[in-house]
This record gives sequence, structure tokens and C-alpha cells, in this order.
Amino acid sequence: MSGLNASLGYFLAVVIFAALVRTLLKKWPRFGFILEFASSFMLVACRLEVQTIVEVGEWAGGLGPDVTLTILFVVLLTHGVICGGASGNPTLVVMKFLQLEASTLPTLLGVAAQFLGAHLGLLAAAYYWSLELTDMHMIKNLMARECSSSLLVSLLQGFFTECVCTLIFLLIHLSLRRRSALIRVPLIAVLLTFLSHTARSYTSAYMNPSLSYGLTFHCPGFTLTEYAAVYWLGPLTGMTLALFLYMGHIPRIFAKNLLYFPKTRFRVPKGDKGEKKKM
Repeated sequence: MSGLNASLGYFLAVVIFAALVRTLLKKWPRFGFILEFASSFMLVACRLEVQTIVEVGEWAGGLGPDVTLTILFVVLLTHGVICGGASGNPTLVVMKFLQLEASTLPTLLGVAAQFLGAHLGLLAAAYYWSLELTDMHMIKNLMARECSSSLLVSLLQGFFTECVCTLIFLLIHLSLRRRSALIRVPLIAVLLTFLSHTARSYTSAYMNPSLSYGLTFHCPGFTLTEYAAVYWLGPLTGMTLALFLYMGHIPRIFAKNLLYFPKTRFRVPKGDKGEKKKM
């Protein structure tokens, strides 16, 4: 239980940092990419600790799968509440670009900030483990250099898993974007938790290039190119398919709707209306 208390303190510190950054920069929309930095930092730093609880806590700390799933859900829910519109996910930033909702420079700055936040989140978690506050973190610190990759299947299966999970996630995300945050945020957290747990034996369904960079790219077993093919190309492909299926076209690439046709409205001529009144 002491290990779990230490983890909760770590989570709280990371959340406070992200909330402070959001509060300080709320009045300056031009610096929105810094919000993406804080969002990515929070997501990676917290998910790394969740990963520690899953890998070590379940056998060293006596924590069951129900506890780890609950912690993951709470982390994702808190991230959605605290970070708001800053997703910390390059896939969503690129999707806004393809929807003509963002220009080139903010998109590039946002993606760069997300990867920088992910890298600093990895460094922060590594420093926290090096303190060895509990037995769980001492074991994790010893295992840090020989971590286990999240990619447990072939490259083709991994690509397909990330692509399909991203497709499902974004189709639901797009359909919920006009809903109230009270409904949208918990549902998205539940969906992400479910997909992550379901794909645990495959790729863990990160569906987020910067998150996967922080959580598994440093682990041995695959090259950078192989990881990128699964965890970057897979989500981007799934995102493109989801956007096409939802809108019928990709606004940034072509305007013609290939799937859905606009509803035609039939207007009754004024002359016909006058004749009907006379009858």
C-alpha cells in the first residue's frame, strides 16, 4: 500500500504542474502549443507510472487487475478534465489540420511540443524511479534499462491493431465532440481504458505517437523504424480512415464528398401555391 501512496503523490504532483501551466497560459491563445506540451508531459509521466504498477505492482505490491484498470481510468479522466482541448496526441492535432481547423505552423509547433513533453515526461519518471522510494520503484529502477516492449506481435499485426483501435476511437470521438464535456470526457476515458486493456496482449493500443514514444520506443526488441511503422503510421492511417468515413472527404486534400450527398430541398413554386388556394 505504501507503494500505491507514493504513486498517488507522484500523480498529484504531475497533475498540479499541468494545471498550473494551463492556468497561466489560458489568457494567451497564441501559446496553445505549450498547453500541448503540458498535456503530453502529464499523459506520458502518469502512464509510465501506471505501466510500473501494472508490470511490478501486480506481483510485488499485491495489486490486482481491477486496481490497475481503475487507476488507468482515473488518470485518463483527470487528463481529459485538466487539459481540456489540449489532447497531447499528435494524431488529433494532424486531424484538425486535415479538417482545415488549424494552419501549418500551429500544427508543427503543437506536434513538436507534444514530443518534447513526452521526452521530458520520460525523464521525470526515470528520476522519480531513481529515488527508489518504495520496493516497487526500486525494482522498476533496476528494470528500466531492460524494459519490456509493448509490441508483443508482428509488425503487420501491430500496425493493424493500432490502425483499427484508432479508427474506432476517432469515429466515436468525432461523434461526441459537440456533446457536453460532462458526457464526452468520461465516455472517452472509458473507451480508452477499454481499448488499452483489450489490446494489452498486442500493442497496448496507445493510438498516440508521442505517448508510444515515451512508453515503449526506448525498450529493446525493435528498431526505431519498426516502432514508427506500428505506433506512428498505424494511428495516422486509422485517423485518415476515420475522418474519411465520418465526413466523406478529407477537406485539406479534396473537397468533393465521395460517400455522402447533401440533402436536396424541394420548393413548391409560388404559382402552384396560388392555384391550390383557389381550389
